[in-house]
Amino acid sequence: MPGTDLRVRRATVDDLSQLRSLWQSQLPDASSLERRVTEFQVVEDGQGRMLGAVALCMLGGHGLIHSEVFADYAEADRCRTVLWERLEQVARNHGLYRLWTREEAPFWSRCGLRMADESTLQLLPQDWQSLKGRWLTLQLREPPPQGLSVEKEFELFMQAERQRTQALLERARWIKQAATVLAILLAGLVLAAVWYLLQNRSTSGPVP
Repeated sequence: MPGTDLRVRRATVDDLSQLRSLWQSQLPDASSLERRVTEFQVVEDGQGRMLGAVALCMLGGHGLIHSEVFADYAEADRCRTVLWERLEQVARNHGLYRLWTREEAPFWSRCGLRMADESTLQLLPQDWQSLKGRWLTLQLREPPPQGLSVEKEFELFMQAERQRTQALLERARWIKQAATVLAILLAGLVLAAVWYLLQNRSTSGPVP
């Protein structure tokens, strides 16, 4: 499968030298990115070489995908595939309900982001409204009710996740118990069959 030899992880300050080289060669304004390095997810090959990176900025339940860079654009979509899986996981783990991007590669449309119409653009956080470009967006889940704070909404989200995890654990425990009972029954049947064969052999006696 494409991308199975790639590894994705969160960027650290140790990645700055490689990231700085990619930012300066591909982005018009990279001066502010160094202090935002932890927003980036990086993708590496099997030898630990950085192949690309993209950032996810989170603000009030919204996530902004930005500043993608690649060491080799021939490998860009392959890298984007694993980066997108990671970004979506991070976004859902943080309880985000909408993603935005101004990235122009066709890949982002193929993975579900759609051009935002005028009514949807009204939902764009104020801090990002000054950014120019074509906005794509994807709703991950329903937004919180009006008047519910982000902190409270996230607390409710985490509570629901804990309940879901508990339900999965209960189901796994039940399956384990059922498997144990089935194994005991099968072992009993095997022992009964062996006992039956031994009894038949001992009672039948030698053939004259």
